[in-house]
Amino acid sequence: MRLLPLATAAALAVPLAAAPAEAATPAEVRVDQVGYALGEAKHAYLLGSVPGPFTVVDERGHTVRKGRTGASLGAWNARYPAVFDLDLSTLDRSGTYRVKAAGATSPPFRIDTASRLFRPLVRATTEFFQAQRDGHDVIPGRLGRKPSHLADRTATVYAEPKFAGEGGDEIVEPLKPAGGPVDVEGGWVDAGDFVKFTSNTAYSLAELGFVLREDPDPVLAKEVRFGLDWLDKVWDGRTRTLYAQVGIGTGSEEFGFLGDHDVWRNPQDDDALDVKPGDPAYFVKHRPVFPAGPAGAPLSPNLAGRVAAAFALGAQVYAHRDPRLARHYLTEAAAVFGQAKTSGVGELVTAFPHAYYPESSWEDDLELGATQLALAARALKDPRANGWARDAAKWAKAYIGSGDTSTLNLYDTSALAHADLAGLLRTGVPGAALGVRELAADLRRQLDSGVEAAKKSPFRTAVAVTDFDAASKSFGFAATARLYQRVTGDTRYAAFGAQQRDFTLGANAWGVSLVVGVGSTSPQCPHHQAANLAGPSKVLYGAVVNGPNGADNFADLPFPAGAKECTRPYESFDGQGSRYADDLSSWPSNEPAIDFTSTALLAFSLAGRP
Repeated sequence: MRLLPLATAAALAVPLAAAPAEAATPAEVRVDQVGYALGEAKHAYLLGSVPGPFTVVDERGHTVRKGRTGASLGAWNARYPAVFDLDLSTLDRSGTYRVKAAGATSPPFRIDTASRLFRPLVRATTEFFQAQRDGHDVIPGRLGRKPSHLADRTATVYAEPKFAGEGGDEIVEPLKPAGGPVDVEGGWVDAGDFVKFTSNTAYSLAELGFVLREDPDPVLAKEVRFGLDWLDKVWDGRTRTLYAQVGIGTGSEEFGFLGDHDVWRNPQDDDALDVKPGDPAYFVKHRPVFPAGPAGAPLSPNLAGRVAAAFALGAQVYAHRDPRLARHYLTEAAAVFGQAKTSGVGELVTAFPHAYYPESSWEDDLELGATQLALAARALKDPRANGWARDAAKWAKAYIGSGDTSTLNLYDTSALAHADLAGLLRTGVPGAALGVRELAADLRRQLDSGVEAAKKSPFRTAVAVTDFDAASKSFGFAATARLYQRVTGDTRYAAFGAQQRDFTLGANAWGVSLVVGVGSTSPQCPHHQAANLAGPSKVLYGAVVNGPNGADNFADLPFPAGAKECTRPYESFDGQGSRYADDLSSWPSNEPAIDFTSTALLAFSLAGRP
C-alpha cells in the first residue's frame, strides 16, 4: 500500500466544505458567426439552465445593449436543460459584437449590409467547386490539386450494374462492357470521393447558372462553363445517349474488384496505377461509365428536366455574350427535354445504386427544364418559347397535385422553377394551366411547413437534425424565403429564412458553422480524401458539409485506411437523438458535396441582394 506524504495527510485532516457532486456545466452562447444584416431579425441562443440577463459588447468592450432571456424554448440534452432566445433585433448599427450571458461569451459577429456580409460567401462557395474539378483542367488552389483521372478520356461504357442487399448497394453480378470508348474527362467530383454524377452536376449547375444569370461574376462564370463543358460530354446528341455516372462507388469482394469508396488516396494516384482487366484496382483507374438508358430511349424525367435546365440556363447566360454558343446549349437542352419519359416512369435514375440518391420527385424537374427553355428561347428570339412556357405550367400543376411535401434540395427543384415560371406567366402565356397565384401558394405551403417544424426546435431550425442533408435543406429554406419574396413582394418569411441561414453558420447546439473556413468555428476534419491528404494546414474553403445527423448513423464508422487522423470533440452538445462529429470517418455529418454547396451559394447570393 502506497503511503501519502505527511504534508498531504495533514491537509486531508482539515475539514473541507462539501463539494458539489458535479460542477455546474458552463453555459454557451450561439450566434451566426458571419453576422446579421442591417434591418433583419437577429437571434442568438443561450444553452444553459436558468433565464437571466445578457449584454452585447462592441469591439472595445463597451456595452451597447442589455436584455433578458425569455422563457425556455425547450431542453436540448441532460447537460443543457434549457435553450433561451436572445433577441438582438434592435441592435442595428454596423460593427463587430459579442454577446455575454450566464458567464459565457459568444464568438464575434458582424452587423453590416447584406451585400457586405453575404456576397463574399458566393465567392467562397465557388472555391469549393474549383477544388472539386477533375480531369486535366484543375485549379491547384489551397489543396495543391493536380490533374486526375485522365483515363476518363477513353472510358468504357458498361451495362447498368445490378444491386441488392439490405442497403441496396451490394453488387450481385459482374460488370458487363457495353460500348465505348467515350470521353467523359473533366467535370466535378461529387463529394469527398471521386465519382461523378450527372444528376447532381445538373442540379448544381442549375443553381449556379441561376445566380450567374442575375449577378455576373468572372470566377463563377468559369466554373459554370467548366460544368457545362462536361455536361456536353455526357450528353451524346448524335446517338441521343445520356451518361449518368462515371466511376463506381461500391466494389465487390465476390467479383474481385475495388470501388471508389474502397481506397483512400489522392485522385491523381489513380492515373499512376499499372493495372489490366481482372486486377482488383482496374475500375479505380479505368472507371466505368453507365448510361441513363439505351441510346435514343426515353430518359428518366428527373434527369431530362434538370439537364435541360442546366443547358438552358447556359443559353441564357451566353445569349448576348456568345449567341452561337447559346444556341448550341438551347439545342442540347431541347433535345434532352424532348426525350423525357413522362408515363410509366418507375424508379428514377439518379445514381448506381439508386440507394445513394433515392429521389422520387420528377414533375418539378420537368417544370424547371421547361421554364428555363422558355426563358432561353425568349432571349434568343426562338418561336418555341410559348410552347415551353405552357409545358412548364402543365408540369407545375402536376407537381402541385402530386402531394410532394419537400422544398429546395437535391431531390426537389420546385422552388427554383416556381420563381422563374412566375416571371414568365406575368408576361403572358396563352393557354397556361395555372397562374402566379397558384405558384405563390405552393411556395407558401413549403415555407409554412418549415415554420411549423421550426416551432418545435429550440434553435428554430426547420430541418430534422436526425435526417441527412440538414445543412442543404436549411439553405434551401433560406433561399425559398427569398424566392417567395421576389415572386410576391411579401416579407412575412424573411425572419424565418434568416434563422435557417443562422443555424448553418453557427447558431446551433454545436456552435459550428457548416461551411468550411467560414466563421470562427467550422469543420476541421471533413470527410474528403484530397483535403485530408493535403495536410492539416490545407483548408477545403467554402465546402458545405452535411451537418448534424441521427446518432444511429454514426455506429461503427470505419477509419479509412491510409487517412491522416483528425478528430475534434463535440459530444457534449449532442442531443435529441442527433450528433455532429468533426471526425474524418464521420461521413454522415462531415462529408461535403456539390449539391450542398450550390444551394448555399444560391442562398448567399439571394441574401446579398437588396
